Amino acid sequence: MNVDQKRRRILKASAGLMVPGVFGTIARAAAAAEAEDRILVVFEMSGGNDGLNTVVPYADDRYYRLRPNIGIRPDKLRKLDERFGLNPGMAGFERLWKDGQLAIVHGCGYDNPSFSHFTSMAYLHTAAPNSGDDYGWVGRLADTMSPAPVPNYLLNIDATQSLAVRSRIHTPVVFDEPERFMRSAVHPTRALLDDVSVASTDNPSRRFLEQVAVSARESSLAVREAWSNYKTNQDYGIAPLGLPKVAACIAAGLPTRLYYVGYRNNAFDTHVQQADLHQRLLTYTSDAISGFLRDMERLGQADRVSLLIFSEFGRRVPENTSLGTDHGTANVMFFAGKQVKGGHYGTPSDLGALDAGDNLVHTTDFRSVYASAIDGWLKLGAADKVLKGRFAPVPAFG
Repeated sequence: MNVDQKRRRILKASAGLMVPGVFGTIARAAAAAEAEDRILVVFEMSGGNDGLNTVVPYADDRYYRLRPNIGIRPDKLRKLDERFGLNPGMAGFERLWKDGQLAIVHGCGYDNPSFSHFTSMAYLHTAAPNSGDDYGWVGRLADTMSPAPVPNYLLNIDATQSLAVRSRIHTPVVFDEPERFMRSAVHPTRALLDDVSVASTDNPSRRFLEQVAVSARESSLAVREAWSNYKTNQDYGIAPLGLPKVAACIAAGLPTRLYYVGYRNNAFDTHVQQADLHQRLLTYTSDAISGFLRDMERLGQADRVSLLIFSEFGRRVPENTSLGTDHGTANVMFFAGKQVKGGHYGTPSDLGALDAGDNLVHTTDFRSVYASAIDGWLKLGAADKVLKGRFAPVPAFG
């Protein structure tokens, strides 16, 4: 029996053990989602991406009055329609838009916003502002999709684990360099780690630790093998941003249903001389995502994969004296993929109705975008449970 067959048997067994009522409904929805076998890739633009200079409201004169120096002129933009244009660096997103594979969700934010990177990202990671939740929304999503632990179900490409993937049930696979992904050990203990197995024991703590050790060993072997076997002729641009590693795992048939990847070190924190840096970052982003989706087409996986793209907050509307932008509030979020219904969603924040700090007032709760990923894309029917509240999804999926 291969890994995928084992995973399906575990899921069916766990669904059968759940009690009737709401949990039985969720189990049936999880089984339906498993039949769809869809994959969600969450891509984080850390640092607070400037949404106004990403999707530019060029038809609104107030934009240029508030940004006389860093506002991007209409003749430089990649125009989407008579109101909005993409940053000139976003050739990859322009192609996706023309193919109907890019959804732009306007005005995303939350009440009483924080201007702290750490706090705001924690809110976005947990989907629970001001709660101090111990688990991330992607981790809770994994727990709902698979109520029994499945090796390699949840994968985070980073040097350290994101709060977003912290799970009560699953142990996220976290790696940065696939070829070096293995448990560290001094030589005398290396053989013990390689030979570890789950023993029959009445000690639940020992059994849990042994299960984690076995899972870590199997995961490192699977990821290294997937990466060593992966070859592609697709161009991911200058900075692939971890997406070829996702493609390698998908190509290898890993049972991962949820991937989390993105920028490090607050790359989008553009307080000073924003224009060139921001355009360069957006070029990296759009080229990598466009290349990844072309790779999914090559692999015959495009119908299974969609991306959700976000940042922890937008930027303050007026430019600052350093020709940059300071921490702000509402922002754009994106879905990208073959099954996405491309277009504009939500209501753009009104540039004539800024708050007392010259920030945009949000019009779409960011959890509505998460709800769209959970119920619209993954078809789980459990967004209320995962997000601990009801948030109307945007209709970005059929």
